Amino acid sequence: MVADEGRQRHDAGRSAAGGAPERSEEEEALRRMRHSTAHVMAQAVLERYPAAKMGIGPPIQHGFYYDFDLGRDASGRPLTFTPDDLEAIEERMRQIVAGRHPYRYREVTADEAKRLFVDQPFKLELLEELAAGGVDEYGEPVHGAVPISVYEHDTFVDLCRGPHVPDTGHIEGDAFKLLTTAAAYWRGDERRETLQRIYGTAWRSRAELEAHLDRLAEIEKRDHRRLGTDLDLFSTAPEQVGGGLVLWHARGGLVRHLIEEFAKERHLAGGYDLVYTPHIGRAALWQTSGHLDFFRENMYAPVEIDGQEYYLKPMNCPFHIMIYKSRRRSYRDLPMRLAEWGTVYRYERSGVLHGLMRVRGFTQDDAHLFVAPDDVDAAIAEVLDFSIDLFQAFGFTEFGVNVSTMPAKAVGDPADWARATTALIGAVEARGLPFVLREGEGAFYGPKIDIDIEDALGRAWQCTTIQFDFNLPEKFGLTYADADGEMRRPYMVHRALFGSMERFFGVLLEHYGGAFPVWLSPVQATVIPIADRHVPYALEVGRALRERGLRVDVDTRDDRMRAKIRDAQLQKVPYMLVVGDREAASGTVAVRLRTEVDLGAMSLEQLGRRMADEVERHALVEGEGAA
Repeated sequence: MVADEGRQRHDAGRSAAGGAPERSEEEEALRRMRHSTAHVMAQAVLERYPAAKMGIGPPIQHGFYYDFDLGRDASGRPLTFTPDDLEAIEERMRQIVAGRHPYRYREVTADEAKRLFVDQPFKLELLEELAAGGVDEYGEPVHGAVPISVYEHDTFVDLCRGPHVPDTGHIEGDAFKLLTTAAAYWRGDERRETLQRIYGTAWRSRAELEAHLDRLAEIEKRDHRRLGTDLDLFSTAPEQVGGGLVLWHARGGLVRHLIEEFAKERHLAGGYDLVYTPHIGRAALWQTSGHLDFFRENMYAPVEIDGQEYYLKPMNCPFHIMIYKSRRRSYRDLPMRLAEWGTVYRYERSGVLHGLMRVRGFTQDDAHLFVAPDDVDAAIAEVLDFSIDLFQAFGFTEFGVNVSTMPAKAVGDPADWARATTALIGAVEARGLPFVLREGEGAFYGPKIDIDIEDALGRAWQCTTIQFDFNLPEKFGLTYADADGEMRRPYMVHRALFGSMERFFGVLLEHYGGAFPVWLSPVQATVIPIADRHVPYALEVGRALRERGLRVDVDTRDDRMRAKIRDAQLQKVPYMLVVGDREAASGTVAVRLRTEVDLGAMSLEQLGRRMADEVERHALVEGEGAA
């Protein structure tokens, strides 16, 4: 089930000063053309299903979608689109495009709009809200009065502000394609009707379309859910275990351990202290922190223990605060950096769960910095540098930064919010990082910085969050003794660099397409004996390399050498070590990389030194170890 994605049309970003989304002329032209294509698709759908009820059809990144209620069959089950439907709808769209039908804009009264959409209940619902002000035709909040307007072309009319291309001829007939269908909740609300959504993509030329389809094929090939199964890394069992809960297999668990171990070493070197906290806490703790007032909808129902209500923790911060409060603190203790790989639990609707990317139980690489007010800027700059350095170690080099400001539901003095936001912006600007200001998207307790990392396919993934907090220290009565003996209030900086281990693992898996660098690979080398008589030497090779701390398998199956090489490549094993009569006699191995590069014969000493060097340096490309 898909949640509402209408907000994606706002994702082009805002200026550093805030305000409406900014797009280049090229982006705006593409958006206009995709919006127009969505209308053409809706016309074709209504011609094929005259009784269909229309939802919304916005342009989104790389394309568009439209939602429909097609009615029910004789047995009462919802009708859905078939592959034949998509093919027929796409063909009819080409005919409409060829007709060069003008797009005509006109403003209408509320009564006229109701007459136009008398058989369209979802449009009538949006009309009621649009007439009352405060929303647009997609049900999204807007500022100021919005006129009721429609766009018409050929036989089709839709509630719409536009803009559109002048006529359907401005849509390239061979440069759009309908991609997939999905079920979607009306208004993204799982309590509402289930609609049928068609996703499409549209471009300026056939070449651009084909390039995009090739990219989609690569994305599908790298899908972390598929790779998780193929490489035996993790699984989910929604029917037995529950949706959004991950089962880490031995190989995936090892990769996760290596990621965490590397990051923890970096944290210890950076002055952080590692702590551990419980998975549940009494209701009073979450009441004091404000989570029950501002975050309850994302928390699970309480359980009663000894007559007291306890909640699964959605965040780690209240526990870290209690560690801070466990003794009297002085300015000499600051900044105090408490880090935890803490598992938290948040309610997510079933429709938005997605592999490792959106789950209900996940482990955050969470940390909280308790700092003196005068040291906040330095602390934020330190965390920014730490984040970027850590991501670069995993092979990410391109970043995007968002600064989010005070939301509608928030605690604290607006003046404090303004000062904190200024501090975050100053820290980002001082590092020379371009950023986007996202008005009203901060946490309820303070503004925040989000860092997006760009993967090998150019996709941005939001990982790091750095949140300023002047509210929780006040709520929990945190103090420290300053140099003059006066008791003062510290500030807090919340930060999670990977965001969650689950999500980062999924991003990393897709970034490398499952071919992890040698230091992260669950199996770093596979020894492949050519014949059964070579198995004893193969086992000797495996034992010698394992003694150097390398992770090595020996493939003793009764199968052909080429089949074993192919299987090792499919499992993304960095090194394949083929051994036969010549290798056994000379004490060498024939080294082949998963990239099909042949490194020739190497002694065990030479190979062991090369691989160990790659692991020690955390090299990102195999075969670049010491000679």
